[in-house]
Amino acid sequence: MSEEILINVTPQETRVAVVENGMVQELLIERSQSRGLVGNIYKGKVKRVLPGMQAAFVDIGLERSAFLHASEIVDHQQSDSDDGSDDINRLLHEGQEIIVQVIKDELGSKGARLTTHTTVPSRYLVLMPENSHVGVSQRIEDEQERNRLRDILNEKEQSEEGYIIRTAAEGAGENELRRDVTFLKKLWDRIQTRIKTARCPALIYEDLSIELRIVRDMVASKVEKIRIDSESMYEKTKQFVSEFVPELEPRLEVYQGGRPLFDVYNVEDEIQKALHRQVPLKSGGSLIIDQTEAMTTIDVNTGAFVGHRNLEETIFRTNLEAASALARQLRLRNLGGIIIIDFIDMKEEEHKRQVLRTLEKALEHDHAKTHITEVSTLGLVEMTRKRTRESLERVLCEICPTCYGRGSIKTAQTVCYEIFREITRAARAYEAQKLLVLASQDVVDCLLDEEASSVAELESFIKIPIRFQVETLYAQEQFDVVLM
Repeated sequence: MSEEILINVTPQETRVAVVENGMVQELLIERSQSRGLVGNIYKGKVKRVLPGMQAAFVDIGLERSAFLHASEIVDHQQSDSDDGSDDINRLLHEGQEIIVQVIKDELGSKGARLTTHTTVPSRYLVLMPENSHVGVSQRIEDEQERNRLRDILNEKEQSEEGYIIRTAAEGAGENELRRDVTFLKKLWDRIQTRIKTARCPALIYEDLSIELRIVRDMVASKVEKIRIDSESMYEKTKQFVSEFVPELEPRLEVYQGGRPLFDVYNVEDEIQKALHRQVPLKSGGSLIIDQTEAMTTIDVNTGAFVGHRNLEETIFRTNLEAASALARQLRLRNLGGIIIIDFIDMKEEEHKRQVLRTLEKALEHDHAKTHITEVSTLGLVEMTRKRTRESLERVLCEICPTCYGRGSIKTAQTVCYEIFREITRAARAYEAQKLLVLASQDVVDCLLDEEASSVAELESFIKIPIRFQVETLYAQEQFDVVLM
């Protein structure tokens, strides 16, 4: 499978597209005014301790206080009490200064999620200053290779720090690992010095910018090209690559074509499609994706696809195609948390197993951790996908000011009847010579046309004349009743 990484740079934002076999699979966007916080280390101050939640809110200098659970505190031990209710009070107190690291960005109305288990990554390793354990990424499946890598670090590193050997370290030599160890130790010394001198709250360590993180974390041997459409960013990335990932230097390329880089690879179109609720399938079926605060639901529809033999075959083929398509959509839209998939009901158990296997196989390329359940008695598949940053929709869009995120608005007729009730209330509560109703064009048209007889009856009932005026800036649900 061929893979390319495209990096589009403007002063306002940097966008990264991961393209596999000519199709966009993943999109990452970082804006200069709102860079992600994951990986950043802060010197914070405990603002509030919540014993009932076994958590605390910590001021790290952001608009919203960040959230720290007791399980994320290094010195956390099970309390002597049966319910552990006094754990957090023993570990933290209000006003206490504490070193924390962001493990999850601010999402929606929720503040950033914190841990005191600080880690600092490099190309092949992750330094764990508070731990002496040496672990190996689960994605390195060869046991012999796992042991070889672990032995290199165990043999050479007789220190208090621990390390996680990353997936990228598979096949790496001893010198490469030793170089990373030296780099991480120097970096941690600088962080320690900053911790001692910084005034609270303060940013102690900031993770790399998005284009350098991609090169460090996501690039593997299968990546053929890394194309960047900015000369300055290309030079910056080239310097980083030559120092930390020299084998990638021949694959780095500055794009100087006439057309925009994302247009050439059809990325702009894919971004627009990824904001639509409906995803068409080649067979004629479709996916309907609804993202809410609590979970994401995906409904599979057959559409025009009728199959060649029977209904069961139609359903099975549609579900197979949907399984592959939705795995791509999860990556493309960066949907996380709880995900409920409503496949079309299948009668044969073997068909259910094949659809699940197809979904699992399609998710193997996903960098985010996923967990899938069996098909439930209701025909649903429940899964989780680790979420550390906002979805594409939340990054690029905001709540609709007309429907307030509901996805629908009241009909003009419904608003008319609300106006009638408001007029009745106003006429009973206040004395007025006449009433003026301000509303949108469609609502006023409805009042003067379909509901004209109702308006006449209401005027006769309240014995006050009613006048209507169109307000072009009013949304359909907005109206005012003015006493004159």
